[in-house]
Amino acid sequence: MNAIKPQEVLSNYSGSKKTYENVASQIRERWGEKEVEKFCPYTNCLPYAKWRELGYKVKKGEVSLKSITLIEEKNEKGEVIRKRPRTVHLFYRKQVAKA
Repeated sequence: MNAIKPQEVLSNYSGSKKTYENVASQIRERWGEKEVEKFCPYTNCLPYAKWRELGYKVKKGEVSLKSITLIEEKNEKGEVIRKRPRTVHLFYRKQVAKA
């Protein structure tokens, strides 16, 4: 895993080791170990909307990689009252092309 954040951060990835390992495992299953070495959660594995914003489209037939993030629910005082899991659908660089 890259210890240093790249200059240009494109994703909302917060540095979770568990999330990194989960997505890296899916990349390993689909494209092999060499692609895991190229995987950067900050720049090349992004949600659909972010790829669109950057001028890319998801290739026909591609299936997203799945990740989980925790959404904080806060009360009126701004205090976290609970955290709930939310599935995030990501697409790796090999799954997109310039629009």
